Amino acid sequence: MSVRKLKPVTPGQRFRVVNGFDAITTDKPEKSLLAPLKKSGGRNSQGKMTMRYLGGGHKKKYRVVDFKRMKTNVEATVESIQYDPNRTAFIALITYKDGEKSYIIAQNGLQVGQTVVSGSGVAPEIGNAMPLSEVPLGTIISCIELRPGQGAVMARSAGAFAQLMAREGKYATVKLPSGETRLVLANCLATIGAVSNSDHQLVVSGKAGRKRWLGRRPRTRPVVMNPVDHPMGGGEGRASGGHPRSRNGIPAKGFRTRTKSKASNKYIIERRKK
Repeated sequence: MSVRKLKPVTPGQRFRVVNGFDAITTDKPEKSLLAPLKKSGGRNSQGKMTMRYLGGGHKKKYRVVDFKRMKTNVEATVESIQYDPNRTAFIALITYKDGEKSYIIAQNGLQVGQTVVSGSGVAPEIGNAMPLSEVPLGTIISCIELRPGQGAVMARSAGAFAQLMAREGKYATVKLPSGETRLVLANCLATIGAVSNSDHQLVVSGKAGRKRWLGRRPRTRPVVMNPVDHPMGGGEGRASGGHPRSRNGIPAKGFRTRTKSKASNKYIIERRKK
């Protein structure tokens, strides 16, 4: 994977850094795995704006990605690595031995023609999904379940990975991308390897218009609003609005909002770094 810095032939291209897409092998998605994706523009059923700064964007279709990997102990061949407009990671089109096709999140280093398999008793190789109880300690993993059979919910975005630290009883200790260390049931599935497209963090948009293509409208800074619109609004001239806080007054940047009596607190060994 690589990135390309464009020549400054226009003001918008001057700082533009684009993904090299050298891992992508085809630009045509599998039609049987596409689903319609409607936009709301941030409006509810009455047409009222309930989410600010959303709207527009390029039309796209959803790629049905298999996060559960429930087809166990059936080998599948990687047909292609594809771009997915709905996520930062690349996806891989796989074909099982019985002919069924599926999309999975592509791991870093996954190659066309490679064989992947999920289930119990499989080898801990890139792209294989297996229970945490069988993953060797210290292994880099991604696409981790939080509850058995739920499907992958953790470490799914571009370049993300977690590490299996220890196992004790029915729980495994996993260090997550946020820096949090928590207990996860050992019979939850995880995929071996880090998620693809790790260079995504180096991409620079270069111009505001590209945010519009992605469906983001211009965002107004709270400090330039009026007092009626935001707690940080008002003041004379360029007066900054005191302590940073949300629109409904909850402090940001360091204020912990997690419920102290939350049931899952007992599974968190070490909180994420500030």
